[in-house]
Amino acid sequence: MLRIRGTIGDLPVDLTLELDDGDWARLGAQLQTSKASSAEPVVAPAPGNLDESLWQAAQDLLRKAGQLNGLELLDQLEGLAGSASAGKRLLVRLRHSAKVKVASGGDTPLYSWIE
Repeated sequence: MLRIRGTIGDLPVDLTLELDDGDWARLGAQLQTSKASSAEPVVAPAPGNLDESLWQAAQDLLRKAGQLNGLELLDQLEGLAGSASAGKRLLVRLRHSAKVKVASGGDTPLYSWIE
């Protein structure tokens, strides 16, 4: 069991989390991963260059596929960008692109490249 007490703004917080052995193992693995990655030096990419190359790669991905459902496209964009948040930003940018048509496709939207 883990207890967290404090405040958020003026509101008091008293939170108790119950974790089983599997939860503790996953938490420990995350902490080890975070500790290992924080030891590596962080090199900031040149502004604009990385974003532009990712944007071009995202467009190429959809252009070559022709059409993908939103879940497949997001999965591929996350792999391309290296993180879920960066993948989502690319998906939103594609959604608003004049070269992309988005249609309802059941549970997930269908993204199509238009020439």
